[in-house]
Amino acid sequence: MDTTDTTAAVLGAGTAKPRELVEAALIEFFASRTEQVAELGDRYVTAVRELTEFVLRGGKRVRPAFAWTAWLGAGGDSTSDGAASIVRACSALELVQACALIHDDIIDASVTRRGFPTVHVAFADRHRSANWSGSSERFGESAAILLGDLALCWADDMLRESGIDAAAAARVSPVWSAMRTEVLGGQLLDIEAEAGLDESIDAAMRVNRYKTAAYTVERPLQIGAVLADAAPDLTAAYRSFGTDIGLAFQLRDDLLGVFGDPGVTGKPSGDDIREGKRTVLMAVGMKLADRDSPVSARTLRSTLGTIDLSEDRIADVRSILCDVGAVADVERRIEDLTDRALETLAESATEPGAAAQLRAMAIAATQRTY
Repeated sequence: MDTTDTTAAVLGAGTAKPRELVEAALIEFFASRTEQVAELGDRYVTAVRELTEFVLRGGKRVRPAFAWTAWLGAGGDSTSDGAASIVRACSALELVQACALIHDDIIDASVTRRGFPTVHVAFADRHRSANWSGSSERFGESAAILLGDLALCWADDMLRESGIDAAAAARVSPVWSAMRTEVLGGQLLDIEAEAGLDESIDAAMRVNRYKTAAYTVERPLQIGAVLADAAPDLTAAYRSFGTDIGLAFQLRDDLLGVFGDPGVTGKPSGDDIREGKRTVLMAVGMKLADRDSPVSARTLRSTLGTIDLSEDRIADVRSILCDVGAVADVERRIEDLTDRALETLAESATEPGAAAQLRAMAIAATQRTY
């Protein structure tokens, strides 16, 4: 199949969903890099294939979908000549996501992602199977770091080569730059919170705000708005809506990190406990346990960050979080944030069809089980 204009072809069919448009744009982009990658030799081709498969094998495509729908909501026309370029620009967000996930898995020492070995584990296994010299684990982490860096570089390339006009490119550039700075800063705040044992709810919410909420919903919505040259009031409404939904999205992720079904989430349940994640759920749990059950508080603190945990011990933590009211507290926060976001959306000038879609996406993101 000729992939040189896959995006326009899928868009032209008129029935594609945002996820299908994103898939087409990503396939098109990866195909555009084939010749360049091949010049570096077979080993680089093999390594880049790992990145390509990682990006294409799954994912909800939340970030590009929010950006695309925001563009439509701000007056964008999916039948216009420039629509395919907008799809490509929005889809570049998925490569930022790939970078974040690959690096995050290294930081968290995660072994699976979407039901497959994480990238650093896959490369370590390859090193081990080939009986190469040196540490397999170190090789795997080094290769994954480089592929994560490549994903971020390619995200910039995909945006720059998307075909959007010069005015749109100038509008989107500062938003794109801010988003990249925030997601990397949020990741640093996350590891510092773990290292510094900051148990405060405020610290956990700050990590959620910049590590996840900004680049998951808020900035993608803003990118869609500026690509459409939206009015300042609508852009501001998008950002407010996006911040609240992004925070609620991460709070749901916090719950899934402890209570999620591995068969559905694709990651081992309880990993956040083993990794010592200072999530809002754990921060609320420790605060409530300090007040109502000091014994339970000691159990939470002694368990958090313990790699070799039995399922029974994880079950004890789950019970404590439920019993002290932490789970109910986080559920209330998700509900309050979602309600406020939907009210903001309803009062905005978003085109009605796109507004309905954004509402559905917000509810799906904050009530998901995966």
